[in-house]
Amino acid sequence: MSNKPRTALAIAGLSLGTALNPLNSSMIAVALVVLRADFGLDVAGVTWVITAFYLASAAGQPVMGRLADRFGPRRMFLLGMGLVAVTCALAPFAPNFALLCVARAVMALGTAAAYPSAVVMVGAIAARASVEAARPLGRIQMANTSAAAVGPVVGGLLVGLVGWEALFLVNVPLALAALLIVRKAAPPDGSRERGSVAELLRDSDIPGIAAFIAALLLVMMAALNVAPDFRWWMLAAGTVIAALFAWRELRFGKPFLDLRLLGRNRPLMLVYLGFAVFSSVYYFVFFGLPQLLQESGGYSPAVVGLLMLPLAAMSVVATPWAVRAMGRFGVRRVLIAGVVLLTLVAALMWLLTGTLVIPVVVVLTALMGVPYGVLGIATNQGMFISSRPQERGVAAGIYQTCRYVGAITATVMIGVFASGGVHQDSWARMVAAMLVLCAATLAVFLVWRPRPE
Repeated sequence: MSNKPRTALAIAGLSLGTALNPLNSSMIAVALVVLRADFGLDVAGVTWVITAFYLASAAGQPVMGRLADRFGPRRMFLLGMGLVAVTCALAPFAPNFALLCVARAVMALGTAAAYPSAVVMVGAIAARASVEAARPLGRIQMANTSAAAVGPVVGGLLVGLVGWEALFLVNVPLALAALLIVRKAAPPDGSRERGSVAELLRDSDIPGIAAFIAALLLVMMAALNVAPDFRWWMLAAGTVIAALFAWRELRFGKPFLDLRLLGRNRPLMLVYLGFAVFSSVYYFVFFGLPQLLQESGGYSPAVVGLLMLPLAAMSVVATPWAVRAMGRFGVRRVLIAGVVLLTLVAALMWLLTGTLVIPVVVVLTALMGVPYGVLGIATNQGMFISSRPQERGVAAGIYQTCRYVGAITATVMIGVFASGGVHQDSWARMVAAMLVLCAATLAVFLVWRPRPE
């Protein structure tokens, strides 16, 4: 096979593998009501199937990136896809919801290996084909965006026709296809392994990762009141562990989250904060609205998936417009305009407390996609210009973690505000919370200024 077809095939395999993480993060949104019914869960309980995925993704992305650098990206990509295929083949047979959440976490670790491995491999693939690396990277990014867009539609059809089990089983052929394509078409790693296992464990900051996950879990369990008699103890323990985590990361040579980078770069810290809070608003809609439409609107999962499609589709349409606007007006003005638009659309979401007719839902989901596309690309550019070139790899990893933290925050708050179910009364409380978060996001970006050159 010549270089050009081999390169196209390798990029297709990498795109397919990296798309599994956004695909699985969005497909699950239309299955929450079905999972609650099958396992006898409340709203707070079912959110753990989302939280487990995001916790594993948040911790797994930077770790898998380090492993790809150390042992070779092709090896880590193949290992990740194999892990996804095996886990998703077994997950439908989980006897209880706890094991199902474990399966989602393991699947997230497998998919987390794909993106950093693909980014590392792109350099070798582009060099082999004598093309700029930006071209294959752009194709991979488009695959990720498209996967997030079609996730609710695909998930709705699978749940409606087969059941929630299909959300796992569909990954088996996809992961195997990505594995076989990359194995055939991607360049070999060569001899990249070096150092002992002890050195690898030391450099991976396992205690830092464990503290990060433990702090988030304890705070979430306290917020969701999982164990009422121990609620305040869990909150206190989570706070203490979070403080210890920060103390360790500031002193560790190769930290899981480089907090020193934030301490010396105020513009970057503000971008992270604004992006995390904005993400919580978006995921309020992404995970809360499907449950509202199914519970109060009586729509099937397949119909709900279609109703959510305009949100993702409009975000794709808005992205190139935002790029042009940033070139003309600057990043800060686009950020502020995006937050103002987000606030207006969040306020319009109040209309759903009175009606859930399809035309209103379609218009509102389409409108929400516009600020999501604008703020998604604008915060990404804000991160880029707020970090120094030698720090952009680390900066991008923390940026992605902020997305997961925002998603986790939204799922926890949905459990708190809709403990009795996602109906129109609880949706009113959720809209009020979104407006508060919008105000906080606006305050952050009004203060933000680009980093001086």
